[in-house]
Amino acid sequence: MTTILVTGGTGTLGRLVTERLRADGHEVRVLSRHAQPYAVDLRAGGGLDAAVAGVDTVVHCASSPRGGDEQAAGHLIAAARRAGVGHLLYISIVGVDRVPYGYYRSKLAVERLVEESGIGWTVLRATQFHDLLVQVFQALAKPPVMALPAGVPDQPIAVAEVADRLAELALGGPAGRVPDMGGPEVRSLESLARAYLAATGRRRRLLRVPLWGSAYRAFRAGGHLTPGRAVGKGTFEEYLAARFGSGR
Repeated sequence: MTTILVTGGTGTLGRLVTERLRADGHEVRVLSRHAQPYAVDLRAGGGLDAAVAGVDTVVHCASSPRGGDEQAAGHLIAAARRAGVGHLLYISIVGVDRVPYGYYRSKLAVERLVEESGIGWTVLRATQFHDLLVQVFQALAKPPVMALPAGVPDQPIAVAEVADRLAELALGGPAGRVPDMGGPEVRSLESLARAYLAATGRRRRLLRVPLWGSAYRAFRAGGHLTPGRAVGKGTFEEYLAARFGSGR
């Protein structure tokens, strides 16, 4: 039986990875800021040695767009080295090397730390989760007019499918950079927003707003997409139906 540590193990992705690994009979330790007995703030690093002691594989799902990912990864990698961890698996985002967006730059920097860690490693990049799009649309739909970045496409994927792949990779050996995972369809943000509004029974006028800057140009050019790796099966409409029913 393999002992696996999942960072961010109470989050949207980490929770599902944990469930799948435990269902296969593996010992899984959940690390997050509040999950006992491995309540650890990775940015501070205290308590990490106890968390990684005796661990074979670390699945690093913890991440925050508010910053601190590089510091957190540095602490995790140092503790994993001391513990003799054999496999470090990191989930990243498609396009981190093509889109000059602050959070993406941080994810790319963590990829490099993982690759240079001296530990056997695997990196999987995925497109945005359906859940994230809904969070964005919920915020944008608060005013009567829903403003969307003009001309930006997206390729959302079901988080459960990414969790399945991560669990599979965690049970194998270090594989380096594995093929990306993208959702089944490249869609305009407008079409995705309309699907969200229909599913939630809301009426909003959509306003396409042109933005500026290198990050916006890269998103508009599809730097965050992987149409050649559209391996996801679940569509955004299927996710919406499961979450919201037939609208209201």
